[in-house]
This record gives sequence, structure tokens and C-alpha cells, in this order.
Amino acid sequence: MDNRRPPLAPAFRSLPEYVHHWAQATPDRRAFTFVDHPAPDSRGVHRTLTWRRLDVRVRAVAARLAEEAEPGARVALLCPQGLEYVTGFLATLAAGLIAVPLYPPGLPGQGDRLTAVLADARPSVVVTTSRHVGEVQELCDRVVAVDQVPDAAARDLEPADAEVAYLQYTSGSTRTPAGVEISHANVVANARQALSAYGADAHPVTCVGWLPLYHDMGLVLSIAAPVVRGLLSVLMDPVAFLHEPARWLRLLAVHPRALSAAPNFAYDYCASAVTDAQKAELRLDGVAALINGSEPVRPGTADRFQAAFAGQGLVAQTHCPSYGLAEATVFVSAARPGEPLRRFALDRDALAQGKALPARPDDPRAVLLAGCGTPAGQQVRIVDPVSGDRLSEGEVGEIQVRGPNVGRGYWNQEEQTRRVFGTDGRLRTGDLGTVLEGQLIVTGRLKDLIVVDGRNHYPQDLEATVQDTHPAIRRDRLAAFGVAGGSGERVVVVAEHTRTTSLAEIDVPALVRAVRAAVSGRHGVRLADVLLVPPGTVPRTSSGKVSRALTRERYLAGVYAADGAA
Repeated sequence: MDNRRPPLAPAFRSLPEYVHHWAQATPDRRAFTFVDHPAPDSRGVHRTLTWRRLDVRVRAVAARLAEEAEPGARVALLCPQGLEYVTGFLATLAAGLIAVPLYPPGLPGQGDRLTAVLADARPSVVVTTSRHVGEVQELCDRVVAVDQVPDAAARDLEPADAEVAYLQYTSGSTRTPAGVEISHANVVANARQALSAYGADAHPVTCVGWLPLYHDMGLVLSIAAPVVRGLLSVLMDPVAFLHEPARWLRLLAVHPRALSAAPNFAYDYCASAVTDAQKAELRLDGVAALINGSEPVRPGTADRFQAAFAGQGLVAQTHCPSYGLAEATVFVSAARPGEPLRRFALDRDALAQGKALPARPDDPRAVLLAGCGTPAGQQVRIVDPVSGDRLSEGEVGEIQVRGPNVGRGYWNQEEQTRRVFGTDGRLRTGDLGTVLEGQLIVTGRLKDLIVVDGRNHYPQDLEATVQDTHPAIRRDRLAAFGVAGGSGERVVVVAEHTRTTSLAEIDVPALVRAVRAAVSGRHGVRLADVLLVPPGTVPRTSSGKVSRALTRERYLAGVYAADGAA
């Protein structure tokens, strides 16, 4: 029954209207399943809501929220990953309130960000679960526990008049949070764009995800897209994935035409950590698409994952490098499933000068990047970041986006809204990229560029060289950045060592010499400092990416010990 193709839905203005439609059209189909892993050896406990049950729960919680806040008020979602999060988010929208997707207090490394976002959003109500009520009562006077609202509270609600659906806070900074105003029209449009890009508008898929629901990609791919198309969404907790990555692969294996997304580190983590015994029980030939939204996407990540799981039937054409950002709801450009991975070897020196010129893939000075396909129902152009002039194919500049998915601006930040969203409907992404052979190629972040002696250096290139230098350096857990010096910008690298090796076992001076030599030989850059720090020391954003800005800030504040400095 669940494998039937869901009927096409008429166009609705908001996600709750889609929920109500599916509750009437296919009431007994599964809508959302959360797979809990209560113990280290757990194979997963499944909890499911049908579309009928989801509609009842959404209407019940929405009615309760409408009693607590006036239309347009903010509602902070401080729920753990699970069905209550889905219900609370959709209920907030149904009540005509503005959702602020967050997480319960106590998430490691995110306490400062939570405090800053709550201070900026000033929610009238906090939505959580009964388990977390005690923790969140200190944060807001009004608290609604989703699982304590009875079904009997459900009532029919008129479609909300509110234009803003939720505030998507960007993940990069804990001290200066910026909440992107995402309208109901934005999220519905982006869900449709994503469904079309990954072929889910024509063929039924199962959305499988462990990405946090407070993150833009997790929210759109695991809630918005399946709600718009009437698809089953299977969720698990990010912590459960980190404890045992094979759990994610098992869900991909058992659900037909699975569609999922993860950042670079997750694919590398699976390739290195999943055992042969765990692989033996997997069949991955039915996976429809695996999205990688890291910036930039490197072909080596897909190659390592493919090599690790080709024996389980994984098809190489399922890898879909993609590009997006919170200001565009999330999805902007995507490689289509079923097409070979597009690889580009570019000359590093030319790239630093703003030109994407081809190089031999085996040239040690080549930069290997994956194409992120074509725009998903929107316009993308490359412009000079200073003049704003449009650049030709092969020239590197700032990526600009225009489409129905581009948010309205930043919450209560008019000046920043004018600077980033402009007056012509074009979003200045702050990302650098180019177009080659019709493919969007993301090369890095404008604000992260390191300029030494007039030459541009991409930090991710330096980081790739460093992490390949020594086996004790933990992959994707390091940051390269520039700091002001007496004679110009100085380059610093802060890298974690692997969990399997203690600092006492590492010849740190030899490691530092090797890193210096590799970076000097490949990039012509002298490193001012190389610091080797314990696992978990390099800060990450809420989406799991390394925060170079916060690492730089901590370095300048003297937070890191100088054991590995040279």
C-alpha cells in the first residue's frame, strides 16, 4: 500500500494545507516514521504517523498554540529530533505563527548560539516535549509540550494569513545570528524545486534523513518536500548516526528509492567506519539519490563512498553534488540522479586569479571539484563581487540567485537585508563560483579567502593538503584562516588529531614540519602557526561544518594551547 505512487496534489499555499489534503486523499498512508535507537546495540524502534493522524495532531497543537499567542508571534521549537518536532513545526504554521526551528538546551557546542537566537527572535511561546519542559521553562514563560496536547483539542482552522512561515537562522555564527524570513510561498516553491531536481516529482521516493530538522536542508528535505508530494519521510537522530553510521545505510537499504542528503564528512565517515560485517547485510542498489551539499563538493568524497559500497550494489550515478544556502530556503542547484559525476580539474594559480582554467587531474597543483549541476527552477549568475558586472563562463565571481524560493530578508536587520537581498530580487550569496560546460562549480566563500602577498588562497585547498599530510590529522576537523600580521596576512592552521591517537603518541614537531613543507610546496604559502588540538576542539556550525570564523576568534583569544604551534 505504501509503495503506491501518491496522487498528484493540487497547488496549495502552505504546508499545513498539503497535510490536510493528504489526510483526506490517502488517510492511511504512512507520512512520517521516526526510528529511535534507545540503546547502543538497538536496531531501531519505529514510530509512525499516518497522514490522518498527522493532520489530527497538527490541528490539535495548532489550536493550543492559537490560545497562547497572537498571529505573527514567534514560536521557538525546542524539541528533540522526532515526530513531535514535525508536528510542532507544522502546527505553528497552521496557527498563523512564525516558527523558529531550534533544539533543546544542552546540545554540545551550541549553547551560545541558542541563547543568541532566542534573544534575537524573542519568541512568545516555546514548543517542546514533556521530557524537556523543565529545561526550557527558564527560557520562556509560555511552554507547550506537543505530546501533552490531546487529540480532542483538534479543530478546523482557516488557512493562515501570515506571510512569514519561519525564521531560518544561519548556522555560521553563534554571536551574531541572522534569521532569514522564509515565507509560506518560499518553502512550498523550494520543496517543489527540490522534488523536480531529484526526480521525485515523477517517481515516488522515500525521504530518509538524519540531518537535524532545525537545519535548512533537514527541514526542507525531511518535512517540506515529503509534505508537498505526499511521500513517506523516515527520520533518525543525528546522534544515532554519529554513534553508528551503518544505521543510516540500513534505512537507505530497506526503503524503496531512498532519497537522502549528508555533508562531506558523513560520506567519508561511513566509508571508513562501517565494517565488513555491517556491509554484508546491506543492499544499496535501490537508492535513488544521495545529495552532497558541502561547499565545495570534492569528487574524492563520492569516490571513497562509492568504492566502499559498490559491492553492496550502490550505483555511481546516485551521487548528486548540490549547492544551496539558507537565504534561498536551501536548494539552488543540483546534479541530477542517473547522470555521471561531473569532474573538473582546475589550475590552482589561475583559480586564485579568478580564472577557471583546465589542468591535468594528476597535476599536484590541480584543484579537483565536482559540478553542482544546473539551477533548480531559478536563475543563477556569476558577477564581479565589487562592480556587480556579470562575468563570462570560466570566470570566478560571486554567485547570485533569483527565484521564488529566495527569502524576504533578515529578521530585524534592514541594513544587512538591503546589502544581501538587494532591491532587484537578486540574492548576493557571498559564495564564489563559476560556470563551466553548463555546470555550476562552487569554489569557496568570499569572506574566507586568504590573501597573502596579493594572491588569493582558498582555505579548503590548504586544509585538503594538510589533512593528507599525516595520518594523525583528523579529516574534515581542521581550519585554515588568515590573521593580521606586521607585514601582511599570516596563515594559521588549527587541526584536531584523530580520536584513536593521543597527543603524547604523536611526534608533533615532525608533523608540523611535514605540514609546513606540504603547504609551502603545493601552495607557495608559509604557515605562521600550526596547532594540533584534541578532538572536539575545532568549533563547528549547527550544520556540522567547521566554523573557520569562530576558530579564528578562539585562536586570537588565546584559547588554544601552544603544544602544536611552530
